[in-house]
Amino acid sequence: MLNLFFLDEKLIFPPLEATTKEGIIAIGGDLSIERLLLAYSTGIFPWYSQNEPILWWSPDPRFVLLPENLNVSKSLKKFIKKNIYTITFDIAFEKIIKMCSKLRSKQGTWLTNEMIEAYIDLHNEGYAHSVEAWHNEKLAGGLYGVSLGRCFFGESMFYVMENASKVCLIYLVDTLIKKNFLFIDSQVYTQHLENFGASNIPRSDYIAMLKKGLSFPTLKGKWSEIMK
Repeated sequence: MLNLFFLDEKLIFPPLEATTKEGIIAIGGDLSIERLLLAYSTGIFPWYSQNEPILWWSPDPRFVLLPENLNVSKSLKKFIKKNIYTITFDIAFEKIIKMCSKLRSKQGTWLTNEMIEAYIDLHNEGYAHSVEAWHNEKLAGGLYGVSLGRCFFGESMFYVMENASKVCLIYLVDTLIKKNFLFIDSQVYTQHLENFGASNIPRSDYIAMLKKGLSFPTLKGKWSEIMK
């Protein structure tokens, strides 16, 4: 920690070259809307546990899902055709993020109360969005993330019924393709998202894609309206 850049009230991050080999670039600061937007727009995101200081990350390589590379198994395609779930956007953001936190709390979660409140603020300002899967008016699963320009930064997902979060992801990708989004930032490797076509790319390539994606206007507001 001694070599890390300690943040204060100034809205600034060190250059990405200062990132440790683990991927940490800074420590401290706050989770204000302004700082979070600056972080995402420069390839940085917060990730830390309860009772820890805020840790800011910019890993190399970066785990990314290009919409055109989405891989959907035959069994999942058959499942989707059954139309078990009703999919919505931005109807239950607060429920989604709190369920993501609750279902991971036994293993430890980065979704502290402070993080939850910060992303709800982002949602209220039109930057954070959720996708929900409903079954008989009950929430079966969902996901949430941050959107800037034509870049989507995936944060977390959950399910309490079969394939619910997977169906949400597929609907999200389909919607992002229609709106010419360039990528979904999955941040760090998971086998689950690799199965859907995500892969590691050099951080330099990620930053180039990020800059291109941010050159488009950000679609602020309720996605239930914007994405029609």
